[in-house]
Amino acid sequence: MRTQRPLIRAAWAATGLAVLLTLSGCGGDDEAERSQELSETEHNKADVAFATDMIQHHAQAMSMVDLTMERDLEPEVQELADAIRAAQSPEIETMSGWLQEWGEEVPSTMRDHVNGGHEGHGGEEGSMSDSMEGMDDDMPGMMSGEDMESLEKASDAEFQDMWLEMMVEHHEGAVEMSETEQDKGRFKPAVDLAGTIIETQATEIDTMEKLLG
Repeated sequence: MRTQRPLIRAAWAATGLAVLLTLSGCGGDDEAERSQELSETEHNKADVAFATDMIQHHAQAMSMVDLTMERDLEPEVQELADAIRAAQSPEIETMSGWLQEWGEEVPSTMRDHVNGGHEGHGGEEGSMSDSMEGMDDDMPGMMSGEDMESLEKASDAEFQDMWLEMMVEHHEGAVEMSETEQDKGRFKPAVDLAGTIIETQATEIDTMEKLLG
């Protein structure tokens, strides 16, 4: 899967450029019309789907960050991991609050499974693969249990580049999910958060690409 990363990155970059060019050519009328459709209080199914899926998506990113704690990383990579934790943890709390306010179920995540009494790393219990049981790995950029297991068991020499490659793919998925929310969501705070995720994670993708060389 990851032998095709350069092609995937190039395709993603080309798609992003096309989206920017399209948006810039739409004019202010479409933006004004979209703004009128948004609400500070009302939400729709797209908002629920965005919050539900992104909580699980963010939680996996946090689990990937957890795996850096016992590794000797370059300072730039450690700084990036810390920034991901600092941004995504409060976003999970925000989206969980929305779902509770809307009377929707807050989804369980792989971090719930890991923290539910399985403390060890690398053993049969508490493994990353086990924590993915029942999780939806069909979301854009979502790692499979096997992917997470491989990252967890990677040698120190392999870990950093593997982590960066997986996190780039994970971030690209979050950007895709956020673009869907911007297109279809009604709840303005959720649409605004989607915009923040796109901006933040696109910048982090660029940083990670440079670190990978």
